[in-house]
Amino acid sequence: MQELLKTHFGYDTFRPLQKEIIDTVLAGKDTLVLMPTGGGKSLCFQLPALVLPGITIVVSPLIALMKDQVDGLCANGISAAFLNSSLSVREQLDVMTRARSGEIKILYLAPERIGSYGFYDFLVDLNVSLLAIDEAHCISEWGHDFRPEYRNLSSLRMKIPKTPIIALTATATPYVRDDILSQLNIRKEGVFTSGFNRENLHYSVRPKLNTFSRLKELVQTHSGESIIIYCFSRKNTEDVAEKLTKAGFSAAPYHAGLPQKDRERTQERFIRDEVPIIVATIAFGMGIDKPDVRLVVHMDLPKTIEGYYQETGRAGRDGLPSECVLYYSYADRRKQEFFINRIEDDHEQKLATRKLDDMVEYCQNSVCRRFFLLMYFGEKNVLTFCDACDNCVKADVEEADATEIAQKIMSAILKTGERFGAAHVCDVLRGSKKKRILELGHQNLSVHGIASDMPIGALRTYVQSLKTVGFIEQNDGEYPTLKVTQKGRLALMDKSKIALPVVDVVKEVKQSASTSKSDLAYDERVFEKLRVLRKDIAHEQNVPPFIIFGDRTLHEMAFYLPSSLEKLSTLFGVGEKKLEAFGEPFLTCIAQCVTEFALQEHDKPRSTKSPLTPTSGHVSTTLQETKELLTQMLSIEEMAVRRGLSSGTIIQHIEKLVYTEEGLAIAHLKPEDSIFQAMKAGFEKNNRATLTSVYKQLDEKFTYDELRLARLFLER
Repeated sequence: MQELLKTHFGYDTFRPLQKEIIDTVLAGKDTLVLMPTGGGKSLCFQLPALVLPGITIVVSPLIALMKDQVDGLCANGISAAFLNSSLSVREQLDVMTRARSGEIKILYLAPERIGSYGFYDFLVDLNVSLLAIDEAHCISEWGHDFRPEYRNLSSLRMKIPKTPIIALTATATPYVRDDILSQLNIRKEGVFTSGFNRENLHYSVRPKLNTFSRLKELVQTHSGESIIIYCFSRKNTEDVAEKLTKAGFSAAPYHAGLPQKDRERTQERFIRDEVPIIVATIAFGMGIDKPDVRLVVHMDLPKTIEGYYQETGRAGRDGLPSECVLYYSYADRRKQEFFINRIEDDHEQKLATRKLDDMVEYCQNSVCRRFFLLMYFGEKNVLTFCDACDNCVKADVEEADATEIAQKIMSAILKTGERFGAAHVCDVLRGSKKKRILELGHQNLSVHGIASDMPIGALRTYVQSLKTVGFIEQNDGEYPTLKVTQKGRLALMDKSKIALPVVDVVKEVKQSASTSKSDLAYDERVFEKLRVLRKDIAHEQNVPPFIIFGDRTLHEMAFYLPSSLEKLSTLFGVGEKKLEAFGEPFLTCIAQCVTEFALQEHDKPRSTKSPLTPTSGHVSTTLQETKELLTQMLSIEEMAVRRGLSSGTIIQHIEKLVYTEEGLAIAHLKPEDSIFQAMKAGFEKNNRATLTSVYKQLDEKFTYDELRLARLFLER
């Protein structure tokens, strides 16, 4: 398995649980795999397929995705094909003939194919060694993406009862998992869960305030990278795409109302890096396996956590840092409720409302975004902070005196009898003459029009901030009316100063942009030249660029600058087939860059740890390499040089190691006592608050990295 892993896929080590799952599959046992997007699910059936005697059938609902997956397998030297409605009758017959002859090792099928005429006769002619069911949550009526045709899988199972089955999904609550097991008759002992945590994703929720201007700033920080922007309606997608185009960006809309040929062309251009930005409704992306999407933006509120998780999961599938931004306004809830109220089945309507409540809670909550998501999917013993979401990283949030506007908002809530929601209260404050306000006589209130100069978006943001800090609260129930809490009433009576968070667009963008850089300190000039070469070769081969090599592989090329095929073969994602097909042109490009930019080759360090040995607590490979250097009592600077990483990245690795492993020896990294005591005093004065507040408390004498390292010794 290890040899095949390197030969065909170019990987030196397995990801957590992959080897255990593959061993179970090869032992002929049924398995259910719950693994996050980008976690390596496909490898769990693709690698066993190479050594099993017959054919592996993969059932997938994503017709548009099959070609890319098959192209990727063929590029890795694996015989694969697909059968779906996109093929002509002649092409389908050719695939079936090749499958019968044993020429094909992996065959992808759409679920509709299972119930089609003549399918079981075709199945009898095959020696099926393994049945893989991708997107297995589609079989459950409790799932967010139920597909009735998936019910045919039960009858397929009966036709080949001795064939082991592997079901795979990235989005399933505990209830859905149990339903999958029941539908496919899989024993609970065969469940493998590697967790839903996407460590490389940075999550943030931002208020809808000057949204398009802020979107432009955000998109600019990801210049040249692939971006998906989700909108609520077809009209929204076209409007946003048009505005971005006028602003000088290359963007295209995608929604179900466009002609099929236009949709296919747009999707093809996106996959081939010809257009970097797609503005789409949620239908887009189900058939996308593009691994290098660096930013996913939601311009409107998703209707479920499962849907949001799946849509954000299209970012960073290659494991490199990527960003997920959601622009939120409570008013967006009304858009979703309009459609929920049209659901005739009472049970379905209540279920949809509950899922929408969960989504709103995610947006309004001040806890770690990652913690919230993982708890939702039933994970236990989850850390309550992540250092990779807006609620954990507070460096982009400042507080300012908002006493005047806070008093106006709370007064308006009280003057209107605490019987109205945020929309009505804001209308009163801005002096609206809407029919409802005139009917109620609210134009005669002293608070009418006292905030007429404030944009509605800013006013709604202040309302949300007052809810977050507990000065006002929203009643649960059919009508989300606002009321002033005891804390708010006391602040009004005492005329207390009220400080609220103020979002600084520039700082916000800079903070988020830093999350999109690779840990490896590669030369960006070399990377760009390698990207151009990759795109040219992909065009010649008529495949997407990522099929040639992924971004992570190019990052390693641009850092290590290998000078021979042997050295190139040691890099991530470089297997024998790709080395033979593409090695020489990439080496030539690297050699030209070394001369042009006067660069020096770096030797890739050899790992002293056996790649087959599972690490404690599923520590990732990059963390494991840092841990090995840590045990050698090296300094932060020495580890950074050895790894080719920044000191800040090394400190982040150590933080994660400390919180996942007990008894880790880091005493040699503790700052000098006089310096440590000064930092300790800063943390204690701020009651161990955010790094930003401590940084300012200490007059910016210490860097964030120094403070982060000192904090480790305060919490041990």
